[in-house]
Amino acid sequence: MEKQKNQKVKVGTVVSDKMDKTVTVTVESLVLHSRIKKYHKRRTKFKAHDQSNRCSIGDLVEVVESRPLSKTKRWSVRKIIKKAEEIS
Repeated sequence: MEKQKNQKVKVGTVVSDKMDKTVTVTVESLVLHSRIKKYHKRRTKFKAHDQSNRCSIGDLVEVVESRPLSKTKRWSVRKIIKKAEEIS
């Protein structure tokens, strides 16, 4: 199978892992305001496919664009960059 070219890749934080094989990832980006010329944060939530249910809340993950897997799921978790700190 040939690797798809020009896949979009984003890095974000897992904010929900309550679904089976699905995580919700929040991606923050800085956007320049056109009139006042100041940067502000913009947050976007993506649903991503996590085949082995390895992700947990607080993990920093890399997601990659994929084919539609459900009504709202169009991203897949490529790798976990940093695990969340265990709170005991």
